[in-house]
Amino acid sequence: MALSAYVILPRGSRQVSLDLAQVAEQIEKMAARLKAEQAERKQKISLAIETLHKQAGQLDHLRQKIQSSRTTWLVAEIPDRLDIHEAPPPCPQDFIVLASDGSHIDVDRHRSARCFLINVGTIKLRYGKHPDAELSSSPSLYFQAEDLVISSPSGNSYEPIEGALLGVKRSVEECHSLADAASELEDSLPTLALLDGSLVLWTLAGKKTYPEYVSQALVDEGFLRYLEEMRKLSLVGQLAIAAYISFPRSTEVTNALRLAICPHNPVDCDRYCRGKDAERQCDSVAGVLDRAIFNQLLSAGERSATFGSRSSIVEQRYGMHRANFFYIKIDDEEIARVEIPLWVAQSGELTGLVHALIWQQCRQGQGYPVALSEAHEKAVVTGADREQFWQLVERDVALKSSAKSRSKRNRWI
Repeated sequence: MALSAYVILPRGSRQVSLDLAQVAEQIEKMAARLKAEQAERKQKISLAIETLHKQAGQLDHLRQKIQSSRTTWLVAEIPDRLDIHEAPPPCPQDFIVLASDGSHIDVDRHRSARCFLINVGTIKLRYGKHPDAELSSSPSLYFQAEDLVISSPSGNSYEPIEGALLGVKRSVEECHSLADAASELEDSLPTLALLDGSLVLWTLAGKKTYPEYVSQALVDEGFLRYLEEMRKLSLVGQLAIAAYISFPRSTEVTNALRLAICPHNPVDCDRYCRGKDAERQCDSVAGVLDRAIFNQLLSAGERSATFGSRSSIVEQRYGMHRANFFYIKIDDEEIARVEIPLWVAQSGELTGLVHALIWQQCRQGQGYPVALSEAHEKAVVTGADREQFWQLVERDVALKSSAKSRSKRNRWI
């Protein structure tokens, strides 16, 4: 029967479309499988730890295998010591922690205006004799044609800044904000500058997804430029920068252990272990996350050795800012990955400062650096914020959005 009238329901009145009763049985099956895999996972972790201890005295041989290997997975650069666990040094009496974090509103082709917004929260926390806190946020709207794309030097081609590329742009602006905050410090106190996430701009790593001029603009002239500004500041004051990754899913250290187990030298996965049915000895530890290993090796507050990233973009572009990393145990279960540029990793004093202040921040922030938590709160853009933003845009620009966009805000029955 045809409807003679339409009713528009408010956005918040929509019915739940997910039938949880149908999903519940599937969740039970998933839980049963995960429990069945738990024993195998524990066995793999034990073997990985055993291999790590065995390789501690054979690092030259392992490094040679890593350098000559041909694998499809990322392998860590191994330090001088493999199985160390360093206790945190004491905090300075007076120190500063800087942090920045960001969020964004992406380009929406169904909206009336082509634009995007990046909001960066920046925090300065001073500890010691004269404690102080400065919290700010800086929203930037990009709407001019030249701001919405990255153009080639010739001007013949361009890449639109949206989606994953906008995420990279936001990371650059977070680093920019951190560098500006560091440059404005009046006191030469020991300072830690913190970013949330990775120092490696993974979107631009690996296969050549974007043209060279994109990497040059965002990495060379953007992210690395601001890291260099902070490196220069570190020459006249005790400044270290680090990126904090909570609940990391990295396997680079485990992958180095896979190479140690492999009977072939040089290791060549395509040659010796091709095909899904190939028997690979390294599978005995494959899939073990690095954090599972260090959760058993470390006590609360301790950190691992410092490893090096061998990501293609790091090796090709980062130079003195090459990403290094260590793992730190925050509590009984939480392991975090901390990334530092090479110039910090080469300084025992700066590495110790990073370790001590991150441990202090996590204890004060209930398991997560308090400065990053505050930066996130200043940066976050909620769903309501996004809707109000687009309402302002459409009101002031006085253009219509698409029918699809309007239908998402109103439900017709």
